[in-house]
Amino acid sequence: MAPVVVVNVVGLTPRLLAHMPNVAKVGAAATLKPVLPAVTCTMQATLLTGAMPRDHGIVANGWYFRDLGEVFLWRQHNRLIQSEQLWDAVPGMRTANVCWWYAMGGSSDFIVTPRPVYFADGKKDQDCYTRPPSLHDDLVAELGEFPLFSYWGANANIASSKWIIAAARRILTRERPDLLMVYVPHLDYDLQRFGPDAPQAVAAAREVDAALAPLLAEDATFVVVSEYGITNASRPVDVNRALRRAGLLEVYTQAGMEYLDPWASRAFAVSDHQIAHLYVRDPADLPRVRDIVAELPGVDEVLGQEGKARYGLDHDRAGDLVAVADPDAWFTYYYWLSDDRAPDFAKLVEIHRKPGYDPAELFMDPEDPFVKLRAGAALARKKLGFRYMMSVVPLDPAPVRGSHGRLPDTAADGPVLLGPFEGESYAATEFKGLLTQLLKG
Repeated sequence: MAPVVVVNVVGLTPRLLAHMPNVAKVGAAATLKPVLPAVTCTMQATLLTGAMPRDHGIVANGWYFRDLGEVFLWRQHNRLIQSEQLWDAVPGMRTANVCWWYAMGGSSDFIVTPRPVYFADGKKDQDCYTRPPSLHDDLVAELGEFPLFSYWGANANIASSKWIIAAARRILTRERPDLLMVYVPHLDYDLQRFGPDAPQAVAAAREVDAALAPLLAEDATFVVVSEYGITNASRPVDVNRALRRAGLLEVYTQAGMEYLDPWASRAFAVSDHQIAHLYVRDPADLPRVRDIVAELPGVDEVLGQEGKARYGLDHDRAGDLVAVADPDAWFTYYYWLSDDRAPDFAKLVEIHRKPGYDPAELFMDPEDPFVKLRAGAALARKKLGFRYMMSVVPLDPAPVRGSHGRLPDTAADGPVLLGPFEGESYAATEFKGLLTQLLKG
């Protein structure tokens, strides 16, 4: 039987599919109904397990680890997923995972996933993790280094997706796994930067379609899926600042910079696109926190235990309350009240230190006339082997024009599924079953 290749074109919607003729040839497009929150890690875990967040435990791209007293986003260990995954659904199946999340420690025979090099002197360089280890040098020799700095940040562009597609194609042709799953991130960038209605969004869709053409021409059974659709957004909601002004969120200060103090805070939010998990230390504060957040402009609803259960989000990792933004709004992670007190990582691409998601990392600060000059100087220091700070991210979130996370209001703004399937609409929880049957022939 021909290998099954699943291509995750993040951000793909019926609107954008009209500009992607190569992808459209894969099969009729069915509506895919996402889970809440419709964000990368939660949706990928749902697609891989067929379970709701209450069962697989991936309640967002990150959460507050109560037993550690720390907020962590973008962890990579596969064991964080608490349900059986597609990789193990068919006994004896050989699988390959190219950049789907939670790859490290997974059971796939072949793994490629972003993994920077963190040097002892604080420098960070681009690289990836592979399994088997020999695959790393093989891919680098043929394709060059994994282009991490075009995978995320102000320089995020099609180069990272082209590298990923080429790596997937190489594994497909040389190893012929039964199942190959590949994540293609490019649509995520300009849709958040400019919004899905902008001409840049159409241009990005055409770029992805052209880049995928060589892979889609290979001898395989193809499935194309997306995790969510990005919608126009222009209203940032400073939920943590509201909690701080109410005396519920606390910070501590070092070197003149303020840091979130989750241990001492009575309430704080882990913001993730259009969802914010609200962690409340004392249950007696729940009504007050709910009222404060619900009254903020841009907040659609605040879910308590019953609301979380309604969406299948009632897991211990979830916030005690979960806020959902209006369609044109999204949540910032900002907790400082004056920009001169912001921590130094706020102006960096620093996805592991920020206690929430920051789409402003896709921009260079438009208010800084010297931002490109300083970026060039930092890049020169990096190339010379010195430590450097690429301090270019704006503290004003106004440039962001697209977001996701809430359930789509229309199917045209939601994710899609293309492949050898007959239905017109599927729940994300049905994906694992559909793929299992396809793999069994």
